[in-house]
Amino acid sequence: MKRLTLFCLTAVLMTACNRSEPAMSHDLSNAEADVAAGGRGLATLNPAPVKAYQITLRLHGAPGAFQHVRGTAQYDVINEDQCGNIETATGTASRITSQEPLELTRISDEEYQGTVYLDRMKDQDYYGRGICRWEFTGAGALLKATGAQEETRFLTFVDAPDLVAGKTYTRYYPKHDYPRAGPVEGRPDLPWRDDYPSRGREDRNEFVPALQDKLFSITVSAVAIKA
Repeated sequence: MKRLTLFCLTAVLMTACNRSEPAMSHDLSNAEADVAAGGRGLATLNPAPVKAYQITLRLHGAPGAFQHVRGTAQYDVINEDQCGNIETATGTASRITSQEPLELTRISDEEYQGTVYLDRMKDQDYYGRGICRWEFTGAGALLKATGAQEETRFLTFVDAPDLVAGKTYTRYYPKHDYPRAGPVEGRPDLPWRDDYPSRGREDRNEFVPALQDKLFSITVSAVAIKA
């Protein structure tokens, strides 16, 4: 199932291992503050990633220009049960995840490209319980007409296996949500929907017939970059 909760996931909270309890508590507080400020806590990037893929995002039939296009690459630790911090309240390891910016360069009015690295995150032993192994789990994008707060957020996300396999992934969106989503159809008494998250649908036939010829699409694909 495609994950379209992009841009609202929690970042990584980590503390250094082999430290005294007060020192680790201090590290955790600092990590929490860093995450709150948009950082990645104590997780670190691989200084020399090599597994690169070129991501291409294409628009078709868009109702207007998109001046605000932001990409994100999602990474998750796949063995947190063996290496993660054990929560006192639950006795289980907390999830370890990070979203890294994916710069998308405008190639034309309808095409953007960027590079994602499968090995962007550095595997480390954060808690003295073993090496935490990171895995690239997907990439996505957020598009807005100009970037104004009230405008619709058009969202797309593709899971890593599909990208690595070279599959092309397309979602369809109502043109009337651009640049800003109006009131729900048939309910003029309701207000405009500021910062509305339009996640689209994979099958245009899922829309009512009246909308099926009033859609635009966002397509994402990837190819490996040979060293």
